[in-house]
Amino acid sequence: MIQPRARGSSSRNSALSAPNQQVAVVIPAYNEEARIGAVLRAACQARLVNEIIVVSDGSSDRTVEVAQRHRNVRVVALSKNRGKGAAMAAGVQASEAGIIAFVDADLDDLRPEHVDQIIRPLLGGHCDMCIGVFRGGKFWSDTAQRISPYISGQRALTRTLFEAVPYISEMRMGVEVSINTYARRVHARVLRVVLRGVSNTYKEKKMGLVKGLAARWEMYHDIVNAKVRMRRRKPRWRARHH
Repeated sequence: MIQPRARGSSSRNSALSAPNQQVAVVIPAYNEEARIGAVLRAACQARLVNEIIVVSDGSSDRTVEVAQRHRNVRVVALSKNRGKGAAMAAGVQASEAGIIAFVDADLDDLRPEHVDQIIRPLLGGHCDMCIGVFRGGKFWSDTAQRISPYISGQRALTRTLFEAVPYISEMRMGVEVSINTYARRVHARVLRVVLRGVSNTYKEKKMGLVKGLAARWEMYHDIVNAKVRMRRRKPRWRARHH
C-alpha cells in the first residue's frame, strides 16, 4: 500500500490514515497498454494516495501486463468487456477506502499534483465530489470540457455517494452522467478544479477513424440511456455536511 506523503501537522497525518479518509485511485482501462504506464507513474507519485487499483475491462492487449510492472498497483482483470461503469464498480469493490478517485487510463501529460488536486477538497471536507476539468491542453479536449465539464472522468467522491448511484454497473460510458445526475438530485456538494495541461486521447486516434467513430456513437448512446434511466429512481443518499 502506498503511504500518503502529505506534509503537515501530526493531527493532519493522523486524519489521512483514518479509515474513512483512506484514498484509493481507481483506473478503469480497456486496451490502454500504450498510455496507461504514464498515467500510473503520475498516480504512484501523488502525495495523497493510499492505494491504486487498475481494472482491465476485458482488455485484449497488454494492459494487464503493463500495469503489473508498477509496484504497489493492484490489477483487477475482468474476463470480458463490461463497460466503464462496471469497471469502476469493480475497482471500488476491491478497496475499502472511504474516498475514491477515478482517473482515465488514456490521459496525456497527467502529473502527480493533478491527482492530488481532485482528492484534496474531499480530505478537507469541502465537498462530496470534486471534478477535474481540462484547460491548457489539447484543443479538442479543452473544447469538449468547456461544453460539458461534468462529463470528465477525473473525479474524487465519497464511497457512500458512489455506492448509492443506481444502475452504476450497467451504465457503461454513461456512468459520469449517472453520477452527476444523482449528485445533483441529492444536493451533494460538488466542486470543480482545473487540471492544467492535461488532455485525453480521442477515440479516432486510438482506434482509427471508422472504429473510433463507432465507439463515439456508442458513447453518445450510453449517455442518453443513462439520462433516461436515472429519471426513474428516487434518491437514497443524503449529503453529510461538515
